[in-house]
Amino acid sequence: MKERADEDQRRVRHRTPMSRYRRPLLIVTAVAEMATGLALLLLPAIPLKLLIGVTQLGPEVELVSRIAGAALLAIGIASWLARADSNNPAQRGLLTGVLIYDGAAAALLAYAGLILKLDGIALWPAVVLHAALAVWCLVSLGRSPHDFAKGTKR
Repeated sequence: MKERADEDQRRVRHRTPMSRYRRPLLIVTAVAEMATGLALLLLPAIPLKLLIGVTQLGPEVELVSRIAGAALLAIGIASWLARADSNNPAQRGLLTGVLIYDGAAAALLAYAGLILKLDGIALWPAVVLHAALAVWCLVSLGRSPHDFAKGTKR
């Protein structure tokens, strides 16, 4: 019992001001990506219809969708397992990877809607969600979007 209390005290001392945003971010990321990953793995036609309005899947699209589903499931599980970590290099590395994923996902989904003219009922909500999660990642890493654009380190 005392060992647990000592461990909790060490965690609190190592937290940065921005690390309080990390646990909820990792939980939201975990739930969203595990759900999407499982949907793409098991029933890829449903998320693809909702996101980009595709109704007929070729075998190539189904295969790539299932691989993407496995990757999202892995991101979700890693996020879930890291939710209780304190500010450490592994957690920051995970958050940086999630930031890259969310930024790319927002940009690619926006491209799909604006340029490719693909449209599903969940497309624009997904763009907004991924953009918001990318900003949340920046904040939890202790950087503002402005710092990130300028390449400034904190």
